[in-house]
Amino acid sequence: MTSPDALVRVSTARGVTTLTLDSPHNRNALSTPLMTELLDGLATAVADPSVRVVVLDHTGPVFCSGADLKETAAAYASGSVPAGKLGDVLVAVRECPKPVVARVAGPARAGGLGLIAAADLAVCVEEATFAFTEVRLGVIPAVISATVLPRLTSRAAAELYLTGETFDGRRAAEIGLVTTAVPAAELDEAVARWCAALVKGAPGALAGAKELLRRTAETDLRRELDHLSAVSTGYFLSEEGREGVLAFREKRSTRWVAALDAG
Repeated sequence: MTSPDALVRVSTARGVTTLTLDSPHNRNALSTPLMTELLDGLATAVADPSVRVVVLDHTGPVFCSGADLKETAAAYASGSVPAGKLGDVLVAVRECPKPVVARVAGPARAGGLGLIAAADLAVCVEEATFAFTEVRLGVIPAVISATVLPRLTSRAAAELYLTGETFDGRRAAEIGLVTTAVPAAELDEAVARWCAALVKGAPGALAGAKELLRRTAETDLRRELDHLSAVSTGYFLSEEGREGVLAFREKRSTRWVAALDAG
């Protein structure tokens, strides 16, 4: 059970674990305690075989304002800042073997953008605002670039990194930061639709598909195809692959879908 003073609230239903950033007093800033709880929540979801999908949600009007600048200022005396933990969070989200969906009902800045980009799917409301404001603070969006830059077009990245200008949800979808932007009234429906589709996937196959999406292709096409053919064969011969093909031929639900229905 989530404690009353938790900064990340955890709930699970029908194979979906929702991790809700719950620190609205500082706009869900990425403080060390919040990031620690987020990492714990992700680890627990990964370890639970009944969990198929993870949703990143938030309370309050802001999804995430980025680094906790109050904590950062206090850390100056020690000669370091708590940016390293953000790297741990981005890796955990990006490399989570289960699909991660970001539900963005409000603005995001800095590290919050890195979190959104690390998720596999992200939906925001059209009126949500985003900005890479780092240069206006005398710093650069270094850590979050690991997840952000692979999502953005290069021209958009140059414009937004250098100007720090604010853009809305529609632009975020156009440049690849989010998967889609929807009217506020349709946000929950969009998340629910994705989750319903994702839980139909075999757990092992979903993890493998995520690895495929992260993989850097071989420059030699023959070696690339040889590798991918071997991977494909392995999945067809796996227990999940055999079950999926048999279920399709028998026109029935797969075991992993039936398990959710039974629950």
